[in-house]
Amino acid sequence: MSKVAIVFWSATGNTETMANCIAEGAGANGTIVPCTEMTPAKLAEFDVVAFGCPAMGAEQLEESEFEPMFAALEGSLNGKKIALFGSYGWGDGQWMRDWAQRAQDDGAQLFSEEGLICNETPDDDVQAACRKLGADLAAW
Repeated sequence: MSKVAIVFWSATGNTETMANCIAEGAGANGTIVPCTEMTPAKLAEFDVVAFGCPAMGAEQLEESEFEPMFAALEGSLNGKKIALFGSYGWGDGQWMRDWAQRAQDDGAQLFSEEGLICNETPDDDVQAACRKLGADLAAW
């Protein structure tokens, strides 16, 4: 079983709900790590990392905490198994496609090129998908 970090930022609680469900699915193998604490050294402690951030502004990552953390990890993602997730309130998920491409360009192994996205509040189906993602990541 893989050791899974769940690293996220959430403004409204939607991405936090998703993160908690992923952690629940990963069980004892899942650890929530605040995005402010994730560093390249911390990244190396985990086999798999699930990164979660909602779409902000013009469909981009949150700029004050999450983006600087993720940018600092670039160069450390080569060969790393990762998954991406987050919620959005507008647009069509372009932020996730851009983020997935960015991670792939850095050499990360994406669990899913589409990521796991949710429009607004995660309903029961999305929460179940998040739990499944957590279990899948722990087994990856």
